[in-house]
Amino acid sequence: MCTYPVLGKGFYNKNNVSGILLSFLIGIVAYFLGKQFPIIGAPVFAIVIGIVLAFWKRPTHFDSGIKVTGKKLLQAAIVLLGFEMNLEIVLAVGNQSLLIMVFTLVSCFVTGYLISKALKIENKIATLVTVGTCICGGSAIAATAPVIEADDSEIAVSISTIFLFNILAVFIFPPLGHLLQMTDTGFGIWAGTAINDTSSVVAAAYSFSEEAGVLATIVKLTRTLLIIPITFILALIVAKQKGASSNNFSIKKVFPWFVIGFILACIVNTIGILPSNVATFMGDGGKFFIAVAMAAIGLGTNLKHLLTNSRKPLLLGSCCWFVVSVVSLIVQNMMGLI
Repeated sequence: MCTYPVLGKGFYNKNNVSGILLSFLIGIVAYFLGKQFPIIGAPVFAIVIGIVLAFWKRPTHFDSGIKVTGKKLLQAAIVLLGFEMNLEIVLAVGNQSLLIMVFTLVSCFVTGYLISKALKIENKIATLVTVGTCICGGSAIAATAPVIEADDSEIAVSISTIFLFNILAVFIFPPLGHLLQMTDTGFGIWAGTAINDTSSVVAAAYSFSEEAGVLATIVKLTRTLLIIPITFILALIVAKQKGASSNNFSIKKVFPWFVIGFILACIVNTIGILPSNVATFMGDGGKFFIAVAMAAIGLGTNLKHLLTNSRKPLLLGSCCWFVVSVVSLIVQNMMGLI
């Protein structure tokens, strides 16, 4: 899968073998469970299994491999996911949905900033929850985490928060859409812009109607491409912060090079260099790698710390999700799409 340049030499150190193998074993189990229960998804299964197994007092030789898997494999996964993205999708959804995305994105970041400051939430968790809410759930968290140098516990808190609202959306959105007498187009755009994870978007929108499901999927994939500019902006912020505290700082050290790989993968898929079945295989490989990385993150998570530090992120996530959902409806109503 051409992941060597992203993973780096450190990933292949023989001292990491046991931790890597354990993470992959959990990832395989979670991947197949995710296929059976797509609403929950492989990443959530992986992180939950990892957290449970973290209670096991494992030998210390597992630790280095677990740590490197959680960090490096996330980056490789993002590159591989690019092979399922088509840049022409942005044009396919039209200016209307892009305008709605801009409004929801801005409102979500403003809300996230204000609420996190009011609740005094740690910056990295606030960033991950906000990005996960306004862009694409776990994938956005996976792409953002290495850029802002988030640790395993911060990623676990953020993933857990986003997961809760994914589940709620599947049950709340369809009946609410019918109650509001929304059109298929209106509901499809609403689901695509306001529900976090792709699996939940698909589940909610197709339960409303076939047409809504197709449109919601296109909108959601377009929304996912916002990972690119957001990650670049966060990288520049990190660069500025580090530059202020170190005379030896170089932007090369914090620049998210794996995002360049993601962009190149998108371009390759868009122009059709690879056969569709190969591109699909690469994308599936990325989803599997995310499950393995989440397993490693779960293995490195302290559940007690997670539970005692989740209440404020949940409140932040609920506020961001509410604002995104309402803003999407308001903008659509103004545009006469509902």
